[in-house]
Amino acid sequence: MPLAAGLGTTVLLGGAVGLVAGAAVAWAARRWLPTPRSPEVRRREREQELLVGQLPLAADLLAACLGSCSSPAVAAAAVAGSVPSPMNERLAAVATELALGAPPELCWGRLGEASPPLAPLARCLVRTTISGAPPAAPLTGLAHAQRATASRAAHARVRRAGVLATAPLGVCFLPAFVLIGVLPVAMGLTTLFARRI
Repeated sequence: MPLAAGLGTTVLLGGAVGLVAGAAVAWAARRWLPTPRSPEVRRREREQELLVGQLPLAADLLAACLGSCSSPAVAAAAVAGSVPSPMNERLAAVATELALGAPPELCWGRLGEASPPLAPLARCLVRTTISGAPPAAPLTGLAHAQRATASRAAHARVRRAGVLATAPLGVCFLPAFVLIGVLPVAMGLTTLFARRI
């Protein structure tokens, strides 16, 4: 895309000016236009976003299940049946490993390695498994922290959208301000100084 924009500008303008303008347009297009992403990359990014969004609910549900003295395998299976995809596949795999007798810290650690957005959940569960502490409080704290982070990110996106929405208004009103406010004053001062000289 940047190359096509640069070549088009070069052909349209022609000559040395066209060559310089084409290079500038190609550089600007490469710098500011988004790069196309493959469907696989877009699917993976969407999956990561979904996992981040589902993490607080999964942490709360795991805290409730583990707080009611369920085994880690039963808790992971129950939560896997309660949350949507892609979280349910991840937790179902962990529940299967736990049911087959794999060490919980190993299963939770692999969950965090395989899915980076779930690393805080995995670290929390590994820590409580190794220490023997009840996991309900740390999981609930993790859920609250994740919700707070998501809320701050949403507020930042709203503020950014407000700024981006006012930019076109500035582009429209700035020339009017210059033509109506600044230009008459400058012309009046120029006329006044011209008369005095």
